Amino acid sequence: MEPLDLGDMPEHALVLVDTAPIIYFLEAHPTFGPRFAPIFAAHAAGRLRFAVTTITIAEVLTGPLQAGKDALARRYRSILESWNPIDLDVGIAEMAARLRATLRLKLADSVQAASALAVNAAALATHDRDFSRVHSLKILS
Repeated sequence: MEPLDLGDMPEHALVLVDTAPIIYFLEAHPTFGPRFAPIFAAHAAGRLRFAVTTITIAEVLTGPLQAGKDALARRYRSILESWNPIDLDVGIAEMAARLRATLRLKLADSVQAASALAVNAAALATHDRDFSRVHSLKILS
């Protein structure tokens, strides 16, 4: 699987990062980690800014907490909190409902897309194909 091509991403663009790419990066997934490595390298170099939803925070922390690795969960939380967390508010919830109703997205996916749109993210980085129906948002997959 080829690494993502970020050639057309503007300098300092805001990218909302979905759960799977974060887990692939944090856990050094042998297949999918390299696919998403360019966005994390660009972020580390200061070329991209990240945003995450509170849904992503909950999903990423679940694994370490289930495994009883509280210190790892705290480390992950610290990283995620530095990436511009987007709270689910009424406006985002309504936009998510509209996306869900019109595009038949799962609730979590509709919240991710609505959050990206609400903060004017340049793109949404995901490993989920359902987002291909969201034509108003650039998808990095």
